Amino acid sequence: MHITMVKKELRDGRPCRKCEQAMDTLMARKVWNRIDEVVVAKEGDASSPGVQLATKHGIDVAPFFIVKDDAGEQVYTSVMQLIKERLVAA
Repeated sequence: MHITMVKKELRDGRPCRKCEQAMDTLMARKVWNRIDEVVVAKEGDASSPGVQLATKHGIDVAPFFIVKDDAGEQVYTSVMQLIKERLVAA
């Protein structure tokens, strides 16, 4: 299983508050180490890797998580749902 977190960076370079909260939640629950990759979606930059992933998956919120495993890809827009379904149960 490979988990990618896509987090937003605001135009002024600051991190997205909701993305920081999601990271804090993952760390507090001691599952941050299960995130394999973090990709940044730069606000206003359609060429940034995170924006390209958001477009590919039809996502317009941040953060979101892409889980790849033998069954394919699944996208989560809720950190709690990701933890419940893929990190704690796994």
